Formats: sequence, structure tokens, C-alpha cells
Amino acid sequence: MQVFTSLNKEYLALRKQTGDTCRLFNKSPSKGNLKRIRELFLECGEGVIIEAGFHCDYGNQITIGDRTFININCTVLDAPIDEGAITIGSDCLIGPNVQLLAVSHAVEPKQRLQKENFAAPITIGNNVWIGAGAIVLAGITIGDNSVIGAGSVVTKDVTANTVVVGNPAQKIRDI
Repeated sequence: MQVFTSLNKEYLALRKQTGDTCRLFNKSPSKGNLKRIRELFLECGEGVIIEAGFHCDYGNQITIGDRTFININCTVLDAPIDEGAITIGSDCLIGPNVQLLAVSHAVEPKQRLQKENFAAPITIGNNVWIGAGAIVLAGITIGDNSVIGAGSVVTKDVTANTVVVGNPAQKIRDI
């Protein structure tokens, strides 16, 4: 994990701009309208649909592949540094209320007082289904064709072609 401070003036300005853009997108009358939000992302593929209620902190390190669907109220806590990148492959299904958390806070009180954050990338392969209310923590890779059960908390990497469920998420079968 890489340490960064969110009090950096450049990061504060980017976060404000991103928040404003997300709010405008979420008020948009057009379902799945990406015009307002596409500019935030490092890359956003063709045929992507993002439902209202979407939130990200910075956006500049987020990549979304083609034909991915992100359902309502998705929270993406990304970082403005490479180590806080979030990559979502093509043909993914992200359920309602999913949280992708590439950023975390320090456990030590002195570090928290200094507003130090820790970032590690999240990588989601192609054709992955993340069920409603699942949480994916920093530093996680989810392999192609995998399924994350609703409400699961993903604390370890998930190999391709597997189904995981629970808190913490555990493999229940191969696909």
C-alpha cells in the first residue's frame, strides 16, 4: 500500500471537481447518461451503463471496460495516485450498493491525525459479476468470469472462474 495525504491542495481541488460532476450526473434525467461523468475516468469503454447514485473520489485512475453495467449507488473510493487505481474489465455486472474501496485509513491514531491514507489498486477481470452490497477492499484482484455473492466482503484475491460468498468471502465452487 502507498501512503498519500488527501490534504494536498491539488488533490482537494480534484476531489471537489469530481464530487460536483458526480452530483450533476446523479441528477441527470437521462438514465445511464455518461456525458457528464465520462471525462472523470482514465478510460471508459463503449456501451458502459452507470446508474444514478454513483460516487467516486477522484476518478482519474478509474478504467472501465466495454459493456460493463454499474447498478445504483455504487461507491468507488479511489486515489489520485497510480497505487489507488481501480480497473473494471469488460462485460462486468456491478450490483446495487457495491463498494470498491482502494483507499483506507491508518490504524495508528497519530497517522490518522495527519490525514494519511493508504491506497492499493483493485483489479476486476472481464465478465465478473459482483452481487448487491458486496465490498471489495484495497489491493484485491478478482479473476475473469468470477462471481462475488451479495453482501460479501472481499479481503483476498479471487481466482478466475470461481464463486465466493460471505464475510470474509470464501470460495464455494468453481465455474
